[in-house]
Amino acid sequence: MRNIIDIRIKLDDAITYGELAKARGLIEEGLILSQEKESLGEIEYFKGQKEILNQDFPRAIDHFDKAIQYNSSDGASYNDRALCMIEMGVIDEALDYFNRGIEVEPDFATIHHNKGWLLNKIGRHKEALECFNKAIELDNNRAVTYENMADMFVQLGDNNKALEFFNKALEVLNPEYMGIKEEIIERMKIINHNDK
Repeated sequence: MRNIIDIRIKLDDAITYGELAKARGLIEEGLILSQEKESLGEIEYFKGQKEILNQDFPRAIDHFDKAIQYNSSDGASYNDRALCMIEMGVIDEALDYFNRGIEVEPDFATIHHNKGWLLNKIGRHKEALECFNKAIELDNNRAVTYENMADMFVQLGDNNKALEFFNKALEVLNPEYMGIKEEIIERMKIINHNDK
């Protein structure tokens, strides 16, 4: 049986890359393990994950709030609460939860990435780049961060930088995500075609 940290890492990847069936299995595995260990914060965390997949974001937030009450240094609960808020259109408060999560768990690459993703979406590119760079500093094998950096450079009209980061994403992307690899290659072809 895996430990909770391993399950969380695999779950993050499964959700990031849209493998919802795998994510559901990992959530159930995490719930069983956290119940066996009587870890109330982890139980609430995995219940929140389940509600995210059910797209019941208010209920997910309730679970993440409880997870934070049990373990106030769990950056992932702040992160996932912020993502739920984004889904509900509450952007400013989501940024506050990203910041709170970074404060309690500054070495958690995912939260830096997600804050950067949001900042990029709302046009705050310089701040987004700082967040993406921090995420890469903490975990230089995060293909999704390189891909989001490439997206940012496409928006900024710097196709050379975009191609550089798409290539880096391809270098570190887990081979099991062939569909993502093909999408990135197609996007690169479009950039190359538009540059002619």
